[in-house]
This record gives sequence, structure tokens and C-alpha cells, in this order.
Amino acid sequence: MPLSLVEPIPRRRAPLRERRPAAFVAPLSAALVALAGLVNVISALTPELADRIRDLRALAPASEVMLAQNLALPVGLALLLAAPYLGLRRRGALWTAVGLLAALGVLDLIKGLDVEEALVSFAIAGALVRWRAAFWVRPEAGHASYAAPRVALVGLAALAVGVALWMLGVSWGAEEAIGAVPFAAVLWIAFRRPEAPETDEHRSEVERVVRAHGTCTLSFFKLRDDLDHVFSPSRAAVLSYRVEGGVLLIAGDPVGPEEEIAGLLTQACAIAEAAGLRVGVVGASESFAHLCAGAGLRSMYIGDEAVVETAGFSLEGKKIKKVRQAVMRVERHGYTVELRRHHELDTDTIAELERVSACWRDGQPERGFSMALDHMHGDHLGDSWVVIARDAEGVVRGFLHYVPTYGRPAASLSFMRRERDTPNGVIDFLVVRSIGLLRDEGIEELSLNFAAFARLLREPGNLAERVLAWVVTLANPFFQIESLYRFNRKFHPRWEPRYLLYEGRFGLPRAGVAALLAEGQMPLVTPRAA
Repeated sequence: MPLSLVEPIPRRRAPLRERRPAAFVAPLSAALVALAGLVNVISALTPELADRIRDLRALAPASEVMLAQNLALPVGLALLLAAPYLGLRRRGALWTAVGLLAALGVLDLIKGLDVEEALVSFAIAGALVRWRAAFWVRPEAGHASYAAPRVALVGLAALAVGVALWMLGVSWGAEEAIGAVPFAAVLWIAFRRPEAPETDEHRSEVERVVRAHGTCTLSFFKLRDDLDHVFSPSRAAVLSYRVEGGVLLIAGDPVGPEEEIAGLLTQACAIAEAAGLRVGVVGASESFAHLCAGAGLRSMYIGDEAVVETAGFSLEGKKIKKVRQAVMRVERHGYTVELRRHHELDTDTIAELERVSACWRDGQPERGFSMALDHMHGDHLGDSWVVIARDAEGVVRGFLHYVPTYGRPAASLSFMRRERDTPNGVIDFLVVRSIGLLRDEGIEELSLNFAAFARLLREPGNLAERVLAWVVTLANPFFQIESLYRFNRKFHPRWEPRYLLYEGRFGLPRAGVAALLAEGQMPLVTPRAA
């Protein structure tokens, strides 16, 4: 069943995820701890009630009361700084907060008989202990040996600064405000997010799975160097990911036998939860999006993959007139095209391709994550194709690089490059000629560029989608969304929807930023030339 623009999560419990305590416990606990810290900071900075001070003088020495008043402020600040880590479900932050709350309750009683504040602190500490199972993120193995010397170093530095400020006569409040900085550093060191485990799998292992089960047109892109991988127990299936912005971001659909994909997804979710990460997917197919609903992921339509069926493609007819004219114009300039397997390319030709690619990027790094390669080197590229455009002098002026889809007669575009001073229409010329050349190689489908939000531009279904389409056109100077859609549309492709999957009712912004970071689109803040 087709997915809507934003697909809601099923109300039933996600069967592919481990059952965890209520999701609201960690953020609610963080809010309560922050509130307790704030109340006590305000209390420490304001005068105590006169009648309570009189009662205290009869119960405790003045020096102890003054000490408690002075300690209440740093402990309150410490709770404010520790609260965000509770929201991230850190087990260490839980016990730190419990200890601070208990100490603060005692200090509240000593410094001013603040019974109400003390009871609140004790109650929140008790609630944290009761709901301790909701804080399951533990540091990775060996973290203690990493953190201990750094915490000690920061603590000694903070102590030295405090002594220096005291000798200079700086007020207590200023000392505490400055002391919050090293304490925040201590918390970050102690409670920082554990890393998702790095894998030592070689590309050959991933390539083996891709060759055996890679029926998706995005399967080959699992061979990027910047991806980590999770294998199923039988090692017949693989899932590729990268961690960005606190999200374990899966690149497209996993590859492998259908019966092993659900278990592989469960493995990835467990890795993410152990590291305190959210789960997201970029470039998911409809079928994988439906499966991921069982892991508690929502889906948002983000665009279409343009797939050209080579057998039915022709330059004849009015609808493709502009493309035909572009091809003829480039050929009049003396351009020719050739198809080469990557393993057939000599060193000089590869150097020419890299020169053209550098010219096209114009100093920008390679972008991509789920639907592109990161470079054109390596034996794993031997079966891929390069369609090269040469000018009348035989100089390489542009090229397209296609990777195979081993499970079916299809190929996917991974690089599209040209020199910027080439005649208008060189890319159209390359696409048209590659369709014919690869058709002769037995390729039945060519996956071209991904067109973001193509359906909104093509056929918006309601007022909200029409408004979104208008917003997309406004973003075109920065991301070339509409331009890329119009380019793909010229070749009359079949549109295959792709989705961004995200975790949690409010997890879309976080997953969206992670996806932009992974795809290399986040740094784009200025309009780009078409």
C-alpha cells in the first residue's frame, strides 16, 4: 500500500524492538531535575526567612548553616548541568542526579529549614531510583580508564582557578558561575554518548553479499568507504550505516535474503539503543518503510528515483524534441561517446576523468551517502561502466559512471560530471547515448538521479502538498531541487518513491539534519550555478 507524505507510526507496540520503559520517563525526569536545580539555585541566591533562621541558630552552629548555604548553590548548578544527560538516558547521570538530590535535600534542611524543597528533592530522587530501568545507556568498555584521568585533570584545574579567585577576593557567586564551566566539562567526559561499535569488516565481505543479493538499485553504494556495517548471524545479509548528529543513519535498504532483513533491523536498533542513538533511514523503499514501522519508525516521502526503461526509450516524437535537439547540437560540435568498463581504463584516462570531476566540483568535496559513491578507485569497481564524452580533439570533457545491480539487469548512475565550458546539452547527450550503449550490454533499467520531492512538483495531491511544492521551488537556487526534477523528467522515467525514516513523534527534524549532514548538503548556504 502506498505511503502518504508523512506516514504515522502504528499504535501497537513495535514488534521488532526490545520492550523498554515508557518513553516519557527520561525527558520528564530531566525536566524535574532541572526544575529542582533551578529552584535551589534561586533559593541559595535569596535571603532565608527570618523565623526559620532563628530556629536554625538554636539547632546548628552558624558556621554549618553558612557552609550549607554556600554548598546549595553549586549543587543546584550541578543538577541543572546534569539534567540534559538524564534526557539522553545515561545510567551514570541517573546515579549522579540521585546523589546530588539527596545531598541537596540535606542542605536544604541545614541552610534554612527548607522542608518543602527538601521533600521535593527526596521525592525526585526516589522516583529516579524507581524508574532506573529507563536509563539504560551505559559507557562503552574501557570508558572509565579514559574518563578518570581527564576528570581528575579538569577537577584540579577547577580547584586551582577557585583558589586563585579566592585569593583575589572574587565573590563566591562569581566563583561558582565560573566553576560551572569545568563541571560541565566533567559531565561531558563522564557521560558522553558511547560510540556505536566500529566494524572491522572488509569491503570484500560486503561485496560478497551485494553480489549475491543486491537486487535494489542502491545496493552497490553499500561499498562506500565511509560506512559501517552490521551483518546478520548467518552473514548472508548486511545493513550499512553512519552515525550523524546522534542518529544511527541507515543507508537505503539492507541487502540480503528477505527472511533475514527483519532480524538485521532489530540488531541495528539494539546497537543504537545501547549507544543512546536514534535510528533513521535515508533512501528507504516503500517495502522497507513498511517493515520499519514494526521497529517504531515513521516515514516521510523525500523524493523519487528516476528509472529509465531502456527498451522503450527513443528520441522520436514531439515530447522529447528538446533532448533530441540538444544531442544533435553537441554532435555538431564534434563530440563523440564511448563506453568502457572500469577495469579497462588506463592510468591516463582515469587522470582525465579526475580532472573533469575536479573541474565540476570546483573545490567542493564529494557529496552523497545512500545513492552515490565516494570515489572511483578500487577493484570492486571493475564491473562498473564509464560513458565518456570526448570533444573534436579527443579530449575527455564529461562522463557518466554507472554501477551494476547484480540481482537484475539494471545499472545506477553514481557520478555525472562535465567541464563547465562544454556546450549546453553535454549531459543530455551522455544520458541518451548511455541508454543505448547499456541497452546493448543487456541492461534493461537505468537509475538516474534522485529527484527530491518530485511527486510534489509532479502531482501534488492537496493544498498542503501544493504549498510544500511552492516552498520547494523557493529552495531551488540553494539545492537545485526543481532543476534536477526537470532534468530527469526529460527522459520520461518511471518514478520510484524513496523515504526518510525517523524515530519518535518529534524525531523528524533530528533525522532530517542527520540526513543533510550525511549527504553533504548541510554546508550549502549559497546558491549554486546550474
